[in-house]
Amino acid sequence: MYTLARMGYPKRLLDDDEVVVKEFRPHWSRIIKEILLSIAVGVVLVLVGVVLDLPQRGWIIAAIAVIWFVLVIRGLLSWYLTQHVITNERVIYRAGIFSREGKEIPLEVINDVSFSQRFWERLVRSGDLLIESAGELGQSHYRDIPHPEETQSLIYQVREDRMLALQGGSATTITRAQQLEILARLHAEGRLTDEEFEQEKRALTEGAN
Repeated sequence: MYTLARMGYPKRLLDDDEVVVKEFRPHWSRIIKEILLSIAVGVVLVLVGVVLDLPQRGWIIAAIAVIWFVLVIRGLLSWYLTQHVITNERVIYRAGIFSREGKEIPLEVINDVSFSQRFWERLVRSGDLLIESAGELGQSHYRDIPHPEETQSLIYQVREDRMLALQGGSATTITRAQQLEILARLHAEGRLTDEEFEQEKRALTEGAN
């Protein structure tokens, strides 16, 4: 049995009985270049601002900051605004800074999910996912997925539940009562604050009316 994810994906984009099972950004290794460059810029700024007594120090610091912004901020924003979402009905991908792109794969059309990891990716627990689906969707390749093997297993699990639900079988779909039970457990474990718990519970109650 999977548990609900804490919602960041807009509820208005979900169907009535659709719930988010997992959502995540690409693995942090996607922005390793930006991280290392930020550390290097930080060291240089300390040297210029504290250690070295240089004329026009303010202008030098400003120039370094502008260079950092140009070289780093686009990559950070691209990573931050890339969103992977798995619900009990579909797999969703959203990306883009100024212009947005997205793709949605209904669980019932997914035929196969495979993952691949290079040696470095195994060390940091990252990898790629390849989802093969029926019809025009074909193959969808997603890079820099955190814990790709676990994500593969989760997609298979929610796909099986979805197929059972569509066939009218005894699926383990998540009812509102189960959602409230999961929220209560997350609250008891300290993973939800009192305010977050009340807010999520109120949203579920209002959705049932």
